[in-house]
Amino acid sequence: MDYSICGAIQQLQPQIDKLLLLYDVNCEWSIHFKDRVKAGPFLSVREDLNILYSIGKFHLGAHIKECFPLFSLNFVKGAGQLDGEIIETLWSSLNEVSGSTRGMTKAHRQEILDDHMNDSNWKKLVKSREFMCLFRIYIQLISL
Repeated sequence: MDYSICGAIQQLQPQIDKLLLLYDVNCEWSIHFKDRVKAGPFLSVREDLNILYSIGKFHLGAHIKECFPLFSLNFVKGAGQLDGEIIETLWSSLNEVSGSTRGMTKAHRQEILDDHMNDSNWKKLVKSREFMCLFRIYIQLISL
């Protein structure tokens, strides 16, 4: 996880000085993150980057009470009403095909799941284009 996070952080633009990092177990994982980065030969994080650690709303409910005020998105200024659980919502559509994939070979199951996820991605892409067209119309109406 440390390597993945450090790799993603390296892709940030230099002018970004604050990062909201959501992870299901941030209450434990974040404790010694900077120490692990300093000790790891292949890990690096900019010194000027302020990392705010938080936990998505779905997973926070399963944590102890003390985690809530420390890691809840409700108390992160600028987070809005973010739930931080996008991956789980994307997987829920696979419940429809899970029963039919049980008896398949591993390769066939992977192909079916890939097809369904690609279909989901295509639908989101088409919907985002529709959203952008509506957004442009809205902006044009405001500027009149």
